[in-house]
Amino acid sequence: MITISIFRLLLALLLVLVPIYFFRIFRVSLIRSTLISTLRMVVQMSLIGVYLEFLFSLNNGWVNFLWFCVMVMVAASTAVSRTRLRARLMLMPVAVGLATGALVVGLYALVGVLGLHNPFDARYFIPLMGILLGNMLGGNVLSLTTFYQGLQREHQLYYYLLGNGATRLEALTPFIRRAIEKAFLPCVANMAVMGLVSFPGTMIGQILGGATPDVAVRYQMLIVFITFCAPMLSLIVTLYLAHRASFDEYGRLREVMQRG
Repeated sequence: MITISIFRLLLALLLVLVPIYFFRIFRVSLIRSTLISTLRMVVQMSLIGVYLEFLFSLNNGWVNFLWFCVMVMVAASTAVSRTRLRARLMLMPVAVGLATGALVVGLYALVGVLGLHNPFDARYFIPLMGILLGNMLGGNVLSLTTFYQGLQREHQLYYYLLGNGATRLEALTPFIRRAIEKAFLPCVANMAVMGLVSFPGTMIGQILGGATPDVAVRYQMLIVFITFCAPMLSLIVTLYLAHRASFDEYGRLREVMQRG
C-alpha cells in the first residue's frame, strides 16, 4: 500500500486553491466558507485519525458501542437542526430511528454477510456505522423536510382525507410517498450508473490501498445494499415514533417546525 506522507498530503491540499481562484475571479462569496470548512475538515479528520488508532488498539466492545451512541446523537441533532424541527419533540424519534437503521442493517452485514464472530470489532463496527449514519443523515434530512413542509403547505388535503373517513396513516400516505420519492430517487439513479459512469470512492480507496478489484467491487456492492436499506428503515421508525408528538388526540398537526 502506498503511504501518503504529510508533504504529499499538502500537495493534494493545493488543489483546493483552484476553485478558490475561480471564486475570486467571478466574485463568488464562498472563499471564506471554503477556507473555514477545509480547516475544520483537516482538524476533525486528524483528530478522528488519532482517536480511531486508540479505539482500534483498545478494541473494547462497550467503548465502541458508546462511541456509536455519540455518533448517533450528533447525527440526530444535526438532522433536527437542518430540518428546523423542534428538538424537544423530534430529537429522540430521529435518534432512535438512526440507531435502529444502523444497528439492524449494520449487524446483519457484519454477522450475516461478513460472518464476523465479534461484530463490535472496532476495525469493522465503527467504519461501517459511520458509513450508514452518514448516508442516513442526508436521506432523513431530505425526507423529513419534504414530509413536514408538505403537511404544512397542504394541510387541507390531509384534513379532507381525514374528514372523508381515512385513517391517519391513509391521510399521511401521500406525504410519506412524496418524502420517500424525494430521498430515494437520487439513490436509485446513482445505483443504475454505478460502475458505468462513476466509480465509487470507497471502491477506489480500497484498490489504492492494495485490495484486488474483485474484492473491492464486492465490498462496494455490500455498501450500496446496506446504505440503500438503512435510510428507509430509519425513516419509517422515525415517522412511527414522531407521529405521536406531531399530532394531537384529534389528528391535528402540532407546530413541529421552528418559525423563521
